[in-house]
Amino acid sequence: MPRRKNILDKEEIAIIEKNKKNYVELFSEAIDLFVKDCELRNLRPFTIKYYLNEFYAFLNILKEQEIDVEKLRPYNVTEEHIKENVIRYMRNFKGIKIVSINTRLRALRSFFNFLYKQKHIPKNPMGNVRELKDRKSIIATFTKDQLNKLFRQPDMRTFTGLRDYTIMLLMLETGIRVNELVGISLKDIKWEDGLLCIRNAKSYRERLVPIQKVMREQLKKYIAIRGDLDSSALFVTVDGTRLSRRGVQQRIIIYGRKAKLKDVRCSCHTFRHTFAKLSVQQGANIFELQAILGHTSMEIVKTYVNLFGTDVRESHKKFSPVKILNKSSK
Repeated sequence: MPRRKNILDKEEIAIIEKNKKNYVELFSEAIDLFVKDCELRNLRPFTIKYYLNEFYAFLNILKEQEIDVEKLRPYNVTEEHIKENVIRYMRNFKGIKIVSINTRLRALRSFFNFLYKQKHIPKNPMGNVRELKDRKSIIATFTKDQLNKLFRQPDMRTFTGLRDYTIMLLMLETGIRVNELVGISLKDIKWEDGLLCIRNAKSYRERLVPIQKVMREQLKKYIAIRGDLDSSALFVTVDGTRLSRRGVQQRIIIYGRKAKLKDVRCSCHTFRHTFAKLSVQQGANIFELQAILGHTSMEIVKTYVNLFGTDVRESHKKFSPVKILNKSSK
């Protein structure tokens, strides 16, 4: 029998390589793969940005703990890293709120779930990690007095003042998210039907939101001052470009400071909660609220109804045990 060659040929090497696992080596490569997958799934740019911010924050807190992230490989991250170097470190040493820790955990779960399902890592470090339990706080809303103070702040002698007043009125009228608001174009206003088409929705489902006479008249005044521009955006800057999400948020914060509001966070989302509260108090039912707010789940809508509905309060007047106590005392 002739002596075999010591050097393996291509077919023999292929047999060895067939079962060899090629795990991703660098975090930069892993993040690129994840982002490409997000883009293929057509996730919103804002969502992808959120993921990236959380990933890099994760790597930074590892660096703070003197873990060499240049040498650490995605497949070497363990459950202990997540529990000790993320959860315990953020909570006990950084004093970060539970809601912020859970926000990071959700991003890391999406990231490592992807790597594991695509066989880029042998084990998922997030497999047994759960979000931290947190107390459900009461949903913050504006009072009528706070709303009146807020609406007195914009300078109606300026374009930005008129624009910002219209923005706040529209958020109160419809409860739309800030991303949805900045995505509105002039063609989205259905004047004859009294409807506003929301295209830039979180759920990717377009919806029609009713706007009443006062709101329509305010929009007409604003659009007349806005004038004809190259941009199709409804809300624009003084330069004529589409107003950004961050731009709206900053303006609302400024007006909150000027109004000296106390005990409430002045934000676009507080307008959304306030819309829900006032709608429920005025008799809106759960299905009407879900349709206008654009929620795919009933859970948060049920929360609004339970918190702000008048049925329980009115019934409590009838069955309050203190009434019985008072009768006994008499």
